[in-house]
Amino acid sequence: MTRVIKIVTLSSLLTASALYSASIAACKGCHGANFESKAMGVSKVVKDMSKEEIVKALKGYKDGSYGGSMKAIMKGQVTSLNEADINDIANAIKGGGDSKTSVKTKETKSTTKVVDINAKVADKNRIEKEDLGNKKVIDETILGLRKKSLFKEEDVKPANIKYDRPAPGAAPKFERAFVNAPPMIPHSTEGLLPITKNDNKCLGCHMPNVAKSMGATPIPPSHFTNYRPTTTLKNGELIKEGKKVGRDGDIGNVSDIKLAKAKKLNHLYQGRYNCSQCHAPQANVQTAVGNTFKPDGLTSNLKSGSNLADMMNDGVK
Repeated sequence: MTRVIKIVTLSSLLTASALYSASIAACKGCHGANFESKAMGVSKVVKDMSKEEIVKALKGYKDGSYGGSMKAIMKGQVTSLNEADINDIANAIKGGGDSKTSVKTKETKSTTKVVDINAKVADKNRIEKEDLGNKKVIDETILGLRKKSLFKEEDVKPANIKYDRPAPGAAPKFERAFVNAPPMIPHSTEGLLPITKNDNKCLGCHMPNVAKSMGATPIPPSHFTNYRPTTTLKNGELIKEGKKVGRDGDIGNVSDIKLAKAKKLNHLYQGRYNCSQCHAPQANVQTAVGNTFKPDGLTSNLKSGSNLADMMNDGVK
């Protein structure tokens, strides 16, 4: 009997090793290699905290009793931790553990899943039912987006939309709607918006040097490239790509510049800094009409990735 128990126990440990595979390396993406940095410029410096303070903070993030603007981000990182996991993390941090120091944090399988957000919206039966072109009579309640009688206003009201998505790190990613479409934000944006010139919390997880450890989609090379023409004001005259703009200039207007010289940068191009200008949060809500759009060329790789930089450079010498 003893022999059997030992074998079963060993088998359980091996299984656990496969299921629990996280480390404090992910923490270092925001907090620094030696936990010497303020995550996103606002957190406490973790290396200056005691083990007890770290434990208290992690438990507080988990039950929602601790943290300010970082609460939404940290909630997703600690949700699956139990008390032993939290102690392991605190010990690893205060013991100077490196990126190989493992702690038992449950892997959220949904973080690698890509969901087709249009699956139900493009349902064949729904599209056929809504096909107004083949109907002999069109009732006023299906004509337009409001789905109510045009002669009654008392029960007309906006849809009750709740943006209650899972926390960052705990949400499945959404499939892109078309090739190189800006990916939708799959997680909660509580505490992350608005983005200001001095505060962009998206960068803490999505910059290429930390995205992998955070399980996030890295910002693509196109966002580190300036495709716009170099524009200066010289002696009261507007100069674009070395040419004077205006009635008496070298070019009549900016549309005459067919191609600006792409300039690769070692930092995020500021024209791409406002992430929420293109990337929108999602809500679980029924759409007003079905979606008949079918994208071309949306391969499995492009459902979750981008080749925009290659497309922008295609044919450019």
